[in-house]
Amino acid sequence: MTIFVILTLLVLAAVSIALLYFGRPYWAWVGPVLLGFLVWRAGGVAYSLLFKMTAILAGSAAVLFGLPILRRHLVTRFLMRAVAPFLPRLGDTERIALEAGTVWWDRDLFSGDPDWRKLLDFQAKPLTEKERAFLEGPVEELCGMVDDWEVSKTGDLGPEVWEFLKKHRFLGMIIPEEYGGLGFSAQAHSLVVTKISSRSLVAGVTVMVPNSLGPAELLHHYGTKEQKDYYLPRLATAEEVPCFALTEPEAGSDAASPRSTGIVCRGNYRGKEVLGMRLNWDKRYTTLAPVATVIGLAFRLLDPDRVLGDKKDRGINCALIPADVPGVEIGERHDPLGVPFQIGPTRGHDVFVPLDFLIGGPERIGQGDRPPGLAVAGAELSTRVAGAYATVREQFNMPIGRFEGIEEPLARIGGMTYLMNAARKLTAAAVDAGERPAVISAIVKAYLTEGMRDVVNDAMDIRAGAGIIRGPRNILSRAYQAIPIGITVEGANILTRTMIIFGQGAIRSHPYVQDEIRAVEEKDLKRFDRAFFGHVGSVFRNAVRSMLLGLTFGRLYRAPVEGKLSSFFGRFSRMSAAFALVSDTAMVTLGGDLKRREKLSGRLADVLAWLYLGSSTMKRFVDEGQKECDLPYARWACAHALYKIQVALAGVLDNLENRVAAWILLPFIFPIGDRLRPPSDALGAEVARGLLEDREARLRLTTEIYLPPFHEPGLGRLEAALDRIVEARPVEKKIHQAVRAGKLKKADRKSLIAQAAAAGVITADEQQRIQAADEIRLEVIQVDSFAAKKAPALQ
Repeated sequence: MTIFVILTLLVLAAVSIALLYFGRPYWAWVGPVLLGFLVWRAGGVAYSLLFKMTAILAGSAAVLFGLPILRRHLVTRFLMRAVAPFLPRLGDTERIALEAGTVWWDRDLFSGDPDWRKLLDFQAKPLTEKERAFLEGPVEELCGMVDDWEVSKTGDLGPEVWEFLKKHRFLGMIIPEEYGGLGFSAQAHSLVVTKISSRSLVAGVTVMVPNSLGPAELLHHYGTKEQKDYYLPRLATAEEVPCFALTEPEAGSDAASPRSTGIVCRGNYRGKEVLGMRLNWDKRYTTLAPVATVIGLAFRLLDPDRVLGDKKDRGINCALIPADVPGVEIGERHDPLGVPFQIGPTRGHDVFVPLDFLIGGPERIGQGDRPPGLAVAGAELSTRVAGAYATVREQFNMPIGRFEGIEEPLARIGGMTYLMNAARKLTAAAVDAGERPAVISAIVKAYLTEGMRDVVNDAMDIRAGAGIIRGPRNILSRAYQAIPIGITVEGANILTRTMIIFGQGAIRSHPYVQDEIRAVEEKDLKRFDRAFFGHVGSVFRNAVRSMLLGLTFGRLYRAPVEGKLSSFFGRFSRMSAAFALVSDTAMVTLGGDLKRREKLSGRLADVLAWLYLGSSTMKRFVDEGQKECDLPYARWACAHALYKIQVALAGVLDNLENRVAAWILLPFIFPIGDRLRPPSDALGAEVARGLLEDREARLRLTTEIYLPPFHEPGLGRLEAALDRIVEARPVEKKIHQAVRAGKLKKADRKSLIAQAAAAGVITADEQQRIQAADEIRLEVIQVDSFAAKKAPALQ
């Protein structure tokens, strides 16, 4: 009978675990209840009393916790008071951020059980014929007009470039056609910016800002009819050039605490007495401010005389201020590391404007907004340059790309470029589908600009001395100079990572936390009961999922598609469950203090970000037909993302203040230890060889950038050299084989080629081909030099 009880216990325990894995946790009580019932019926067993008591307790708990109407009155009303102190308290900045944007795939990642089929079924809207024609026409023409080296010397785009931008409505890409804009999708906008930025960062920023950080988007979504009818047509044609003034000396990432103010009062505006506001501001880092004619201004509106109602503080607002209003100071420029795009400060002293200048009018007082942005061009340009240069440049009679020391950074360049563009495509597609994914936008901004930093640095290392000599031949120097700009624009990456991504994501994207917070604030017992016990259930499910998937390396998970990347779906699902479990534990043990534990929240942000980047990679690979030539890049990117997730999770467990909780978590998160490793040397070599030898794969990685004509210094000549060298490879092979066979004597390269031609090893045409390749190879490895100016002491 004892054996019967033990076997029954094991079977029902397995059933309970399975129910926890697939269903609601209360069902797991079924196991102990049935076990107790069977033992009870068996009778005569020494342990029957113990099991009877277990069955009674389990059954009582199942009834108490399984029936919501009973649970709410006997348990939840006490729990609600006990849990309230542990829930995060929302400040003004967080509350504003939570009310803006939407939640999308980030909710699935936070749930611990992402619905991969939903992600794979989601498809980007294709570009329209008009968008394709614009990319192939005006965008190509613009890139051909811009000489980035000249721009760096003169400090601005030329007048003809500015005129071209206005004529073709580059500054009005997101403005609807009904208002005279181009009405482009987010996907088209990002492709335009990527291509232009690969040619000139200055031109790219000039086009990007009015279409992402400018007032046009705010006007389109929130403006009054009168504001839209007046401003949008003028913004579309660049008759009005906008800027968006947000950052201040004492208010940067904390956008909800500006020192800029507007005081509600009556005053005279252009000959008429109106109800308005007297504004004072001191803004900096405002892109396009030196050339702007209208300022989108973020400020706090105060109503000390309660003209508008009972409240004195009317919150954060955004208004459109004409640059020619008395009291406005504008026109000065900053110098951002020598990258001469238009950026500068703007100040206002007692500037009086009507309340109607508020975006949305007085009716939208207190409902400010802040748009997001993105970037990829530097990575693709680096991939193109590094792959070509590592083939063209030779040392010790072989291309430098053949050295393992160069293979390593080449692998990072190829893998990261594939991953970054995957995230760009997916995020833009989500925006086109009507989403405004705030947390994902923050991830893309921070981690893609960090990725660009790594990729450009690797490409600069490969270029070595040729990378640090400025001039027309050096196409990476401007991208390298601009790296810190991308890191800090739209919020410094440090704060985005440590405060915004997980700080907002833990509330916005979590399936239950925001409901719990709202329920406590509103004292809604029913809502809190539903959210809290749903949360408890997810904790149990994720604990079981994380352990089982960890023990089986994700093999227990059934992938939504077959293919050579299918095993990664289970691995990322395992990490999603682990992330959800660790996040819940951190929130429970630290409560509201978690947002001040920025090192921990930064590591949790790393996990969420790499889950998203890995998801994007798998979707891109599947969407593009699982091509064999893309497989090394996709595998490298997925392995890299998983390793980054493991490192971040281990960092959280190592530093969680509640050590008991960390020890309890460890077997669920790493049941067989932290076994994941970064991409192997062999996989890295495969990626590097693809960049060097597989022309199709290299082109597919860099389709979005601008390719200049072959005669142009820099990338144009480098591409021409690569083509010549690839054409000459069969000739090289013939000569090497002849030397090994003893048909030719070893000699310097020039003499060896002449020998080969004289001996009939190669034809005269082949001789010309290899000589032409050598000539252009020598040309493109040169660096720029300029007439020296003697120092005064030497004259």
